[in-house]
Formats: sequence, C-alpha cells, structure tokens
Amino acid sequence: MEAQSPEAFLDLYRESGALLEGHFQLSSGLHSNRYLQSALVLQDPRKAETLCRALAQRLPAGIQYVVGPALGGVVVAYELARALGAYGQFTERKEGTMQLRRGFRLPAGARVFIMDDILTTGTSIRECHDALKDMDIDIVGCGCLVDRSDGQADVAGLPLYALVGLEVQAWDPADCPLCAEGLPLEKPGSRGA
Repeated sequence: MEAQSPEAFLDLYRESGALLEGHFQLSSGLHSNRYLQSALVLQDPRKAETLCRALAQRLPAGIQYVVGPALGGVVVAYELARALGAYGQFTERKEGTMQLRRGFRLPAGARVFIMDDILTTGTSIRECHDALKDMDIDIVGCGCLVDRSDGQADVAGLPLYALVGLEVQAWDPADCPLCAEGLPLEKPGSRGA
C-alpha cells in the first residue's frame, strides 16, 4: 500500500471516510465546508505507516525525537518516529496547558520534530512548541499530514513539512455562508472535549 502523489494520499482519507463534506466547526473555532477526521484513516496501521513513511523521506536527517500534541498528534508522532528510527512522545494538557507528562523526557541537545495530523491555524503545534521551547533541545521543524492552512498557519517560526496541502474554505462564524443558509453545524473535533 504505497501512495505516491498528493492525490493518492488524499485517496487514503477518502477510502477511510476521513474526508467529510458539510458544515463543520473546526477546533480553531472557524467554520468549514470540509472536515478531515484523521482518526478514521489512522485506525488502519498500514495507511498510517504509508503516510508517515512518505513524510519521513522529506525531513532533515538526524531527528531523534518526534513529539505530537495530544490528541491528533499522538498516532502520527509515533508512526513518524517509527519511520525515522526515533523516539515518539506526546504533550497533553494539564490544567489547560500543554506539557510533557507520563515520564517523557528529552535529553539535552536532542534533535526534536513536532508532528500533528492536520494543520489549520497552527494552535496545537504552537502549544506543543511552547511546552518544549525552554528545554535544552534543538527543535528542527514541525510537520503534518495535511496542511489546510494555505500557508497562513502560525507554527512558531519553525520550518513546516506537510505531506499534502489541501485547499479548504474556512470562515469566521459571523461570516459563514453555510450558517447563513441555515445548514446544521457539526462539531466533530476533539479539542476541549
């Protein structure tokens, strides 16, 4: 199962029912006509491996740790770490702030990559970065499977590596044409749940 092109990677999402059409509230608060539910594609270890191996081939050498923000970044951080021969860890919220927990540690000088599943505004990557930035480590970049930000996401100034870019419309709720049409709003995301 080796997808080779951006469209083939998106086909893995489509085959899994992970690329949805409708009226959605994103975890960023924006509204959109499309939603990517990575958990549905990542539940198949072969698809997760295919996607993360393809991204691993694009990354700088020497990454020792891949850290993902919970929840969306947990599986992809692990799979990317496996593809790179690195360690996979994740940050999670405690009292509203992302942090390394569960005994995870990053040794001084470690080359670290931050990984998430979907990029919209960059909030999860920034929160993960904030949890790590004061450690004596080298954060070499960040990545995602699908970048739906059209290059507009704030990723804390890190180099960004995306497997696929997908043009998806998103609106502030006050300007959402789907709300104006009265279409029911779905909230499939996990942040804050």
